[in-house]
Amino acid sequence: MRYEEKAKLTTARVLVPVAIFVTSPVLLIAGAPVRRRYLRYVYRDAAPLILDEKQGRISLHWFVVTSTLLEWLCRPTESLARLISRRG
Repeated sequence: MRYEEKAKLTTARVLVPVAIFVTSPVLLIAGAPVRRRYLRYVYRDAAPLILDEKQGRISLHWFVVTSTLLEWLCRPTESLARLISRRG
């Protein structure tokens, strides 16, 4: 979507946290693998940029990647995964 499309940007800012909150039970249980796989998908080779300033475009992925709510919900499983990897 383009920067000038204020209605779409506002809708994305509102609906992304709602979607993350709806999926919060899954993220609390399996957040680290889900987040890692999603970030690998977003930042894969030949993927379109999530923020293209030259063309004035922003992807919906940008709102997900920069979401602190997603980071907070994935933190318990990430810390548990680190703890398990240290012991093993």
